[in-house]
Amino acid sequence: MKKALLVIDVQNGIVNFKDFTEELGLIEHVIKDFKEVSNPVIFVQHFDKQDESPLHRNSEGSNLYPKLKVYADYVVEKESPSAFHNTNLSNILDELDIEQLFITGFNTEFCCMFTAISAYDRGYKVTFIENATGTANEGETYEMQDLDIRDFVGTVLHWSDVVEVLEFDEYKEAYQNVKVKK
Repeated sequence: MKKALLVIDVQNGIVNFKDFTEELGLIEHVIKDFKEVSNPVIFVQHFDKQDESPLHRNSEGSNLYPKLKVYADYVVEKESPSAFHNTNLSNILDELDIEQLFITGFNTEFCCMFTAISAYDRGYKVTFIENATGTANEGETYEMQDLDIRDFVGTVLHWSDVVEVLEFDEYKEAYQNVKVKK
């Protein structure tokens, strides 16, 4: 089964919002696993239309995070939460004959979740590496003081029984022995 990694919205405007050292380290580790066996690494770059947004096109915040962008085999630009909506992602995946997608990046509850669901709707096997995603938002953002957003999204996707949700250690155990081979 041919696999590809999606690295969603790892951009300066999000990465610099708070300390994402742990998430970025896990994302880089997964990227290196994919690169080691020449599986494609596809970065997704979000652009907002609002001038005040840190992800507005041509702003420093919209740039891909320099430490990781060097790993990108492809870059897909988007303007909505789903990396599939009005983009060339489906064409790239078709050309590469991809059957399974691994999801990492930001923000867990928006672009990562929407892309995972969209991928499943298009017939891909989807693996969501929960702690290799992160969010700039907090429980207070949603008026739920103690909400662990990443865990909540992971649980919802897991309960759907259509998206494989793994913590990084589970990913390593399940896929490291085969080095995420095509």
